[in-house]
Amino acid sequence: MSVLDNFEQWKDFLAERLEQAQQQGLSQQVISDVAYQIGDYLARQVDPKNPEERLLADLWRVADEQEQHAIANMMVKLVQQES
Repeated sequence: MSVLDNFEQWKDFLAERLEQAQQQGLSQQVISDVAYQIGDYLARQVDPKNPEERLLADLWRVADEQEQHAIANMMVKLVQQES
């Protein structure tokens, strides 16, 4: 089972990666940039596996670049608050 199959598992995976990045001393800006790159890759290359991912992919597609950065930042904040 892939972490992409279940949204809660995906958020847990992101939270673990975020914690590792912070422990390695990556700045919030670098983390934000990586989150944007991951979001862009997923929206372009990966078929959504659940309704939450479908919604995020649809929002990503209609957003301009600034809005996409905001979506990526909100995902980072979401997993930070839940961990």
